[in-house]
Amino acid sequence: MCPGACHQLPAGGDRNAGRTSCRKTPAGSEVSSGRRQGRTGHGRELGTPALDLAAVGGNSRGARLLTMSVAVLLLLLGLGFAEADGRCHFNRTQEYCVCYHLSQETIGSIIQCLAASVVEFRGGELEKYVAFPISDLDPSAIEMLDSLVIRKIILGDLLVPEILLARVLKFFSYTKVEELVFESCIFEGRGNWEEMANQDLPILSLRFHNVTSAPLTGRQQDFSHLSGWLGTLQELAVTASRVTSLPCGIGKMFGALRSLDVAQNSLGDESLVSAFCSGAFPQLQVLSLRHNHLRSYHSLCESVQLLHGLQHLDLSQNKLTADPSSSCQWPASLRIFNLSDTGLDEVFAPLPPGLEVLDVSCNHLHAVDISLHSLKKLFLNQNMLRAVPSIRNYPVLDTLHLDNNQMTELLWDEVKHLQDVSAAGNPFNCSCSGARGLQALAATGHLGQGWPQDYTCHSPPDYQGRLVEEVPVSVLRCNSAAVIAPICVALALLGVAGAVWLVRSRPGLLRPCCRV
Repeated sequence: MCPGACHQLPAGGDRNAGRTSCRKTPAGSEVSSGRRQGRTGHGRELGTPALDLAAVGGNSRGARLLTMSVAVLLLLLGLGFAEADGRCHFNRTQEYCVCYHLSQETIGSIIQCLAASVVEFRGGELEKYVAFPISDLDPSAIEMLDSLVIRKIILGDLLVPEILLARVLKFFSYTKVEELVFESCIFEGRGNWEEMANQDLPILSLRFHNVTSAPLTGRQQDFSHLSGWLGTLQELAVTASRVTSLPCGIGKMFGALRSLDVAQNSLGDESLVSAFCSGAFPQLQVLSLRHNHLRSYHSLCESVQLLHGLQHLDLSQNKLTADPSSSCQWPASLRIFNLSDTGLDEVFAPLPPGLEVLDVSCNHLHAVDISLHSLKKLFLNQNMLRAVPSIRNYPVLDTLHLDNNQMTELLWDEVKHLQDVSAAGNPFNCSCSGARGLQALAATGHLGQGWPQDYTCHSPPDYQGRLVEEVPVSVLRCNSAAVIAPICVALALLGVAGAVWLVRSRPGLLRPCCRV
């Protein structure tokens, strides 16, 4: 695994990665110290007093509509009653509402979520509702759903009976929900999706992280009933979910998909050949295959050749081997290419001529000998480079990261025109030219993070271990000849002038001596 210092390009992956520890709120519910603190602004508790449904509404019809809307919201969110006490907490500033293990005693707190734009529900027992009768909504309930401002729903830590999901999903057509997220869920059984045939949903972004379900192979008929909605979906993420294949037929249903993230799965080279078959994902622009079981650089190139609109490709954290004789052409549309932590010891040509961002950090590169006239950003952190690549090969380059390589010097003249340069963690030779170049670059404000604490001298011995910033680069130290020579000349001139003055003031000094 590449150390955290490596630059990782975003590709629409899991936005909530990194959630680890939990802490207790005053109400007794768990709030992630990593993720939910950030959502509350500055770690404030998500909490407002629960409201009583009976006290809201103003009149019997309003109370009835409100009660109905809450019931429908419970259904859409899949809120089952659990034995553990729970409560909903609403952050008004963030318009974010999170509910944990609602019980019959605390169900009234969900009323707060009706004003939220993001609603998160964690924990529950949805299997209790498999036999629950679900009928069509009356106009008043549809009107209430349409008035809700909820744009994103997150469901986490749930056992989801697929048959229940198939019956409930159609009700989202009455809402304004644009993003649906499942985290750490288990999908159980197999649903009847016929009711979803030709059904349009407002959901444009669908994300699954760390979920378990039946394999996708052989389920094309199920997905065909969802084709009306899937054909309009723009973002799809299925991450850390042990996915081993993406059937060609399913890929053809995503006619409008712009971003596909299947990072941290078990996809192999063979599975990609069918995944990106002719007609699959025709509008795809962003593709993340990070951290899968991919091995062949050449096979990957051939697999994505039919993605003619692909602009951003992330292959990082796959251990790739390459055939130098391969002449496979990556899609010419590619603008951002992430090959970090792929085990490469060489950057293979040809690369797309219009490439603007290239990340080959965390590899085994000793040199980079490629020419890309459109390249703007080049990330070469954590390799084995001993010298800066020829900048002339990248005429519009503005960003160059070279942290943690084997370079002893960063010449000012080579990189002074760049807007963002980073070279921390290299064994710098703090000679006059080396130290002066880094100090001059830092003075322009273009030296990236890490200055001055991560820029230390490796040689000469007198400065080993010292910060480059502390190395004196005065003219007297670094170019003593330039100082001593003028002094010597001045002294010589003074000597000549003194001699002339002495002769003129005492002419007798030049008279010849007379013999006695």
